[in-house]
Amino acid sequence: MIAIIDYGAGNLFSVQNALNFLGIENIITKDKADIEKADKLILPGVGAFPDAMRMLSDAGLVGVIKEQVKTKPLMGICLGMQMLFEKSYEFGETEGLGLIPGTVELMKPENDLLIPHIGWNALEKNEECPLLQNVEEGDYVYFVHSFAAVTDSKNVAAYCDYGMKVPGLVAKGNVYGCQFHPEKSGKTGLDILKNFAML
Repeated sequence: MIAIIDYGAGNLFSVQNALNFLGIENIITKDKADIEKADKLILPGVGAFPDAMRMLSDAGLVGVIKEQVKTKPLMGICLGMQMLFEKSYEFGETEGLGLIPGTVELMKPENDLLIPHIGWNALEKNEECPLLQNVEEGDYVYFVHSFAAVTDSKNVAAYCDYGMKVPGLVAKGNVYGCQFHPEKSGKTGLDILKNFAML
């Protein structure tokens, strides 16, 4: 069972629809008991980092997430991936969950590329990662974001190129994060979700 964490700032139903399509048992929940009983966790997110962290805190879920990731896999998606890091500089400075070392900063691509980064982009593999089984070098996934993780290369399973090296898939221990939307990324995204479910 995968618990999709509902704290008021997530693309919940598109994630659930993808898992349902794959036949993966899941629940959308903000209940601590459900989260504790789940085998794996997904932390989705859309919007601004400070608002999302405030809502997660107000829901009383920061502590339970930090406790549960000690023993079970967690995947953050888009803003949910950014929240895995120590802090973000979106609208000031806001503390994140601190599960992966690094910060989240405004993208500064070369070649006058527009921000936000919206659309399909190719993954460039960097480190071995179980979520990349059956994913080929250069497979495309779908992004919508203006901020990106700044972290040690060893925490980055795959980059994409958008006038800069953008961490697309990050991993540390049993904590994973997709800057892209796997639920909107066709077969490649579904394969990544399936791999996560099989951990």
